Amino acid sequence: MKAFKKYFITGLLIWIPLVITVWVVSAIVGAMDQSLYLLPEVVHPDKLLGIHIPGVGTVLTLLVIFLTGLVTANIVGQKLVRFWEGILARIPIVKSIYYSVKQVSDTLFSSSGQAFRKVLLVRYPHGGAWSVAFQTGVPAVQIGELLADEHVSVFIPTAPSPVNGFFFFVKKSETIELDISVDEALKYIVSMGVVPPVRRHPNLVGRAQNE
Repeated sequence: MKAFKKYFITGLLIWIPLVITVWVVSAIVGAMDQSLYLLPEVVHPDKLLGIHIPGVGTVLTLLVIFLTGLVTANIVGQKLVRFWEGILARIPIVKSIYYSVKQVSDTLFSSSGQAFRKVLLVRYPHGGAWSVAFQTGVPAVQIGELLADEHVSVFIPTAPSPVNGFFFFVKKSETIELDISVDEALKYIVSMGVVPPVRRHPNLVGRAQNE
């Protein structure tokens, strides 16, 4: 019985990550394949070849993204973007959504941005506990003027779903910067501490007070 349990668990450890990986990749590819519906039906691979080839829409989506970046990198493309954004700016609800998402995406994907570049330890949900958090920046000027000490803005993700979480302002002196990458921190959170990050040279920038 013990041998059966041992081999069964070993099999689960092989299949669970494989199945979840395939499921996630399939969902992403399936979603990106929807871009084929933007093309006339007569040029769909299903119609031309008579068989369904998964991933063709993904290639098309990546190609469109690349060409968009290529076109908008020059002066003419930038003028087109400004013209398009000018139209969106005249639509009240769309304007708020578009510019909010654009500001967040520009901050996250900009090479010069600091959002989600640092992994911190912060005291949450009480003074005797620590949580892994990502530094997203510093408080806005209106907020920073009201705070006596230097603060940083952090996002504390939940486990095992890191897409949800909490947003706080915490004292910088009460944070500990970890010498781990964002990817390693996400794996640590998703696994609920089962998969520890790779140990490197200690880089504790801010020692927390009242330890």
